[in-house]
Amino acid sequence: MKTHHSRRSFITKAAIAGALAPLSIFGQVYENAIDRTPTASSPSSLKITKVNCAYIQGSLFVKIHTNHGIWGCGEGVDAILGTYHLVKNFGDRIVGKNPLNVHRLFEDIRKSGVFQGAQAGMYVAVLSAIETALWDLAGKALQLPVYQLLGGKFRDKVRVYCDTALYQRHLPSPADFAAAAINARKMGFSAMKFDLDQANDPNKYDLYNWSASPAEVQRMYDQLAAAREAVGPDIDICADMHGRYDAVSARAVAKRMEPLNLMWLEEPIPAENIEAYKLIADSTSTPICAGENQYLAYGFRQMLEIGAVDIVMPDLQKCGGLGEGQRIANLANLYYVPFAPHMVASFLGAMASAHVCAAVPNFMILEWQSYFHTQPMFREIVSYDGEWVNNGFITVSEKPGIGVEINEAGMKKYAVAGMPFFE
Repeated sequence: MKTHHSRRSFITKAAIAGALAPLSIFGQVYENAIDRTPTASSPSSLKITKVNCAYIQGSLFVKIHTNHGIWGCGEGVDAILGTYHLVKNFGDRIVGKNPLNVHRLFEDIRKSGVFQGAQAGMYVAVLSAIETALWDLAGKALQLPVYQLLGGKFRDKVRVYCDTALYQRHLPSPADFAAAAINARKMGFSAMKFDLDQANDPNKYDLYNWSASPAEVQRMYDQLAAAREAVGPDIDICADMHGRYDAVSARAVAKRMEPLNLMWLEEPIPAENIEAYKLIADSTSTPICAGENQYLAYGFRQMLEIGAVDIVMPDLQKCGGLGEGQRIANLANLYYVPFAPHMVASFLGAMASAHVCAAVPNFMILEWQSYFHTQPMFREIVSYDGEWVNNGFITVSEKPGIGVEINEAGMKKYAVAGMPFFE
């Protein structure tokens, strides 16, 4: 109730001051609208009072509080282990500042960390959670969904593909691939993804050799061919190699998969050598997709300039956040490259990503995880009164902010032991 009344008071004062007149907001117009707000009005008095966090499995959840009782939440993934003190450090840098200046606060943290690792990794993953929480907070304060703050939407619904979670460590057979493909189609998905890398494949040369043996390549083909036969030619199928092979193997696999008409082959080699990706992309008609292990728009510049990939897939929960995700999409759009974000977060992260996907012209498809359907935790840690996914699409929330709230009571059951919980 406190947040509801505080928000109503905030919006009423802001409307009187004329701060909400330009409801069609894009880029600098948004920031100018804030800057033009009279200093006596409520938006100018909105200040960050506290930043705290919690860890649930592989995710970091950050809450940013204000003096008006309005708060926002964001999520970071992967490169977030052991980052509690980094969250507190970032929080100290923005306490007392106006949270509506999202881009400015992002730059304040990023530029002040040039010699502290601000180019990639944990620094940027934590910054992603902070930045996302700022968008959520700004949307709640201004009573606008995040996509509107990003300039409006090109689409109401965001298409998703189902990661089948048919993990190779269980040595799935072609029949398993076919069954998983049929199940995903029955659930309403018109696109799905399978993993191809298999550390315990008996045909591997050894655990450290990144070359795929001929038998491994044949095993990969047989698995995907079974999935293709099971669902027919009109379903999109993509395959992930998790950066675990060398360039020779990548070219062999990509070439072998050409008859299957894949939507893409994902990260066949590690992320670091962009030039090697170009050699692979140039050798095959199978589309090559990468980017989940790139950070900030800078990390995508070279791969787009030299045509190293056919599709970019930044992870918006670790690449720099929602604004940075939009910058990456817009950069890719200059090269006519589709934007298909990686997503391994909670439904909060999925909906946050969906706002960006709605707000860019070159969106292709967003990742959706099978665990949303199989693990009760993911339903318990958030609150959302709408349908999560319907026939392979997420309907973008029209609620202020991201539109998904965290459920702290549910989260506490799954909190990482030994880590502070929103303290």
